[in-house]
Amino acid sequence: MPWLYVALGGAAGSLLRYAAGQAVGPARPGAFPWHTFAVNVAGSLLLGLVVALVPRDDPHHLRALLAAGFCGGLTTFSTFGHETVALLQSRAYGLAVAYAGGSFLVALTAVVLGIWAGGRLAQ
Repeated sequence: MPWLYVALGGAAGSLLRYAAGQAVGPARPGAFPWHTFAVNVAGSLLLGLVVALVPRDDPHHLRALLAAGFCGGLTTFSTFGHETVALLQSRAYGLAVAYAGGSFLVALTAVVLGIWAGGRLAQ
């Protein structure tokens, strides 16, 4: 049964990621890919909250729906990798480093903040 929740959450997360890309529009070559950066950071923050607030053995499969499903569908490592390579190919080396490093640092910080905030909310 958890597979169904993961699939439903993944579909919702993927649709939201697609909608964010459509709202922002395609990044022009050599431009910072803000929409991917934003959904990856938002998904990381949400994942931190879910991990802190929803027990691993949740009988209602909320963790499967939100963590593996929704956050997994919303965030995208493959697009991040492709966009980083595209920045390098367009010789936007500084932006490529800023995007790769910034994505890592900000998303990691977002997970930590989500876990911290979830812990505070759970008290």
